[in-house]
Amino acid sequence: MKLLAFETATEACSVALYVDGQVLERFEIAPRRHAELSLPWAEALLAEAGVARSQLDAITLSRGPGAFTGVRLAIAIAQGIALALDRPLVPISTLQTLALRAPADADHVLASIDARMGEVYVARQVRVDGRWQVQGEEVVCAPDAVVLPDGTRWFGVGTGFGAADGHLATRLAGQLDGVDAQALPHASDLLTLAVPAFERGEAVAPERVEPAYLRDNVALTLIEQQAARAAKQG
Repeated sequence: MKLLAFETATEACSVALYVDGQVLERFEIAPRRHAELSLPWAEALLAEAGVARSQLDAITLSRGPGAFTGVRLAIAIAQGIALALDRPLVPISTLQTLALRAPADADHVLASIDARMGEVYVARQVRVDGRWQVQGEEVVCAPDAVVLPDGTRWFGVGTGFGAADGHLATRLAGQLDGVDAQALPHASDLLTLAVPAFERGEAVAPERVEPAYLRDNVALTLIEQQAARAAKQG
């Protein structure tokens, strides 16, 4: 099996290639350079592995949530390649991919990405029979609105824990065994989820893939920004 993966939903850009159990990856924290790096990296990985585009079985991508431009870019690149090759896509949640940055012995993970504008993207994920499952829904909300079930210890991963001076990490400290606020999703982790998903028959036609923005408004209007500043000053 041969899968090509694009993860561009955060400030990190990564591309990975799965070839019959082996994984090659390029990863760099490169804000605003995702469009410049993604396709050249993909071509370099294919050349390194000696794999032609026509040999790919599918393309996998991070569908969000995350940076709007980055999410759109991954979908556009993956759809373009998939349509040209007549291959399916395997869309994977960015938060599910991020959860794999937690320690290997963590079975309850709270993945969170800084969503800006005073909010975070969050998803609770639990390992059941060796497979990660989202508990509840992926949401975008203020750090104060994030709730964890009582009686369970969690590990926190992602930039959401560093947003707003680490407010989320501080507020949930009593329920967290640890936090990695620097963690960013990797395309290699995306493949860890996409390969079994492809084997389960979960690939879809390129035109069916939709971004998971979670937030309806991409940016606050000027009036909303002014009102927010006035409220803080008051």
